[in-house]
Amino acid sequence: MFNVKADWLYKLKPNFKVLPLKERLLCGLGAFIGLTLSSFISWLALGDLNAWYIAPMGASSVLLFAVPASPLAQPWNMVVGNSVAGVIGVTCALFIPNLTEAFSVAVALAIILMMTTDSLHPPSGAVAITAVLGGPAVRDLGYFFVLYPVMLNSLLLMFAAIAYNRAMGKTYPQKAQLNSRSAEPTPTQKVTIQPADIQHALAQQTQLLDISQYDLQKIILDAQVLANARAVNTFSCRDIMTQHVISLRAEDDIQSALEKFKQVNLMSLPVVTDLERLVGTLALSDVVEWFKRAADPKASWEEHVYQIMDHQVVTVQPDHPIQDLVPYFVERSFNYIPVVEQQRLIGMISRADMIAALNQQLIQMQSGQKL
Repeated sequence: MFNVKADWLYKLKPNFKVLPLKERLLCGLGAFIGLTLSSFISWLALGDLNAWYIAPMGASSVLLFAVPASPLAQPWNMVVGNSVAGVIGVTCALFIPNLTEAFSVAVALAIILMMTTDSLHPPSGAVAITAVLGGPAVRDLGYFFVLYPVMLNSLLLMFAAIAYNRAMGKTYPQKAQLNSRSAEPTPTQKVTIQPADIQHALAQQTQLLDISQYDLQKIILDAQVLANARAVNTFSCRDIMTQHVISLRAEDDIQSALEKFKQVNLMSLPVVTDLERLVGTLALSDVVEWFKRAADPKASWEEHVYQIMDHQVVTVQPDHPIQDLVPYFVERSFNYIPVVEQQRLIGMISRADMIAALNQQLIQMQSGQKL
């Protein structure tokens, strides 16, 4: 009997990913910082803190800091949704004397107008109710209520969310996964699932889904990569890497680095220490920018490679499957990716290496189909 009840209760749970404890704590910390800063700045600016308005902002902080990838948590939804709800709420408070009727109509109209303006934000329903139940304080403010506290606190919380989420390495606001070189789909999208396919599929839905088409597309493409990896024998990075790597030393002077660029005719080179430990990468464009700065007498004069190199380097382990490298070469236009083992540079995989390996896999797949 207990198991039956447990199964019934389990069916009521959402199909939702439970984040690790660290991530949960960071989400809570973000909400704490955002609400504290927005309330404090609001108090400094206007010398007043409307405690009765904290509830809608608390609800917004759940979305902005816990699920910033949600379409309902985007800045447009936060600011426009709250503003629309504020206008509707004040209007209903001024012209509908019965409180129950006033906040019921306010929430209903707010939902309709938010969906019409593509600014649906669930906490905005609380904004509409707050405007009605705020009493004399809201009636005295009239439509200035929309500017303060609605607009001011919404903007402050939004900017706090942008700063905090980006500091945590999260993309907020969400950006379209578009080709940075043209308006067309990316190379991967051309041969798999395109944005237009996602849009068409979503257009057939009769209910609103709390996921953006960009996130949905990424999930589908990632799943397709995993499925493809099971279908073919994959090469590892060790199988196709070049072991004799041309590199620069961190202590090399920049002039000698430029000479090496001329000799090898490459656009970028890895930078290592005397122990072959990878510490960065230097692009020819970095050297060009260095020459531009050198012409300015006010600019600092750098002499060594480590002073102008990029310290952030994407690397792979030798046993990594090469399919994981495709997005870097295709979507981000990498020329090569270093292969490291215990932080030591042991090889390099170029775009040409990838093309040759993938072509071989394609031949194997075609041979298998003929058999």
